[in-house]
Amino acid sequence: MSNSFHVSQVSRGQAFAILGGAALMMTLAMGIRQNLGLFQAPASKELGIAISDFALAISVQQVAWGLSQPFAGIIADKHGTRGIALFGSLLFIAGVVLTATAQGALPIVLGAGVLIGVSLACTTSGITANIAARVVQPSRRTLAFGIVSAAGSVGTMVTAPIAAYMLNHDGWRAGLWAFAILAVAMLPAAWIGSRADKLPNGVATDRNLSLIGALHEARRHPGYVVMSVAFFVCGLQLVFLTTHLPTYLAQCGMDASYSALLLMLVGGFNILSSWLFGWLGDKYPKRLLLGGIYLGRSVALALFFMFPPTPLSVVLFGIVMGTLWLGVIPLVNGLVVQIFGLRYLSTLTGIAFLSHQAGSFLGAWGGGYIFDLMGSYDLAWKIGVFIGLVAGTMQLLMNDRPTARMRDLQAAA
Repeated sequence: MSNSFHVSQVSRGQAFAILGGAALMMTLAMGIRQNLGLFQAPASKELGIAISDFALAISVQQVAWGLSQPFAGIIADKHGTRGIALFGSLLFIAGVVLTATAQGALPIVLGAGVLIGVSLACTTSGITANIAARVVQPSRRTLAFGIVSAAGSVGTMVTAPIAAYMLNHDGWRAGLWAFAILAVAMLPAAWIGSRADKLPNGVATDRNLSLIGALHEARRHPGYVVMSVAFFVCGLQLVFLTTHLPTYLAQCGMDASYSALLLMLVGGFNILSSWLFGWLGDKYPKRLLLGGIYLGRSVALALFFMFPPTPLSVVLFGIVMGTLWLGVIPLVNGLVVQIFGLRYLSTLTGIAFLSHQAGSFLGAWGGGYIFDLMGSYDLAWKIGVFIGLVAGTMQLLMNDRPTARMRDLQAAA
């Protein structure tokens, strides 16, 4: 990190510490959350519940996350990130513990669903983007969003083998208890990362911009609306995979270790791709990069599910999807800053994320429902591919011009 990367109010060491704390918080939250699908089959079998019951918990998680994200964003934009990040970390720990001790479907829905869902709104990209945006120079913000976003993939790569080992040797409950112990580290990470609250999150001319005014701008901007609709499809595709791919591979006779391997590959390659798309987003039109990601995912989904899975196809699919996984996060954050500025970044990305989570709910619950109804995932993946192609095309054509307020600020600069 060069001196020009971070703002002048902090030293290089302070910038490293703040960004590192935010990244670690997101690493643990996203890593554990993205591996919950590995526990679906063994937990459902031991507890005597349907696959769709466990999938419902993941679906509720998406809805709770999405509904909470705008409110968490408002608090972060107005009052800083420390309180909301610490609160979310405590909720996350409680959610994992409740799931690990479940004796039926309801505790899983409350723990893995409601508690973890709300906690993710307080500890992941909506909050970490607020932190990163305060620490780095404006010209490098999309890259900073990508660096912090990559942290979620580090967590997936690290926690997937832990889950696989515990499932094979000690069972699903022991795996969740291991996750609960790891999650305790979110508390000091949240405390350190939230030191960014001492830095400004806007410019002097933003002082007259109210929350209502920011929402009015967003509602009237067609590009923001298109981006939010496309984000719905992003959530549907990714959560369908994280929730149901382990069950699909098991149905095809593949060992559970291949599911963990695929998630590890997704996490590993997304570390590079999140940084890459963050870097590219500072240089090229973000809407084109986003559209390319959605179209690429849809083609990869179609090719993978059209043929019976093999060890080679699992590896190749993990590499491709990892390259196209969380690269959307720095691009969406960057587009919001480009169009509306920094002042209500967490709020506006939170509202867009609500659309993402509506898609996540449908991907998790709908995939389980179709599986229970038809005995296969064929219809589910075909729907995911079709709407992904539509969303990618819409994203390519979106209006990404800054608002009149932002254009006036740029002209006066």
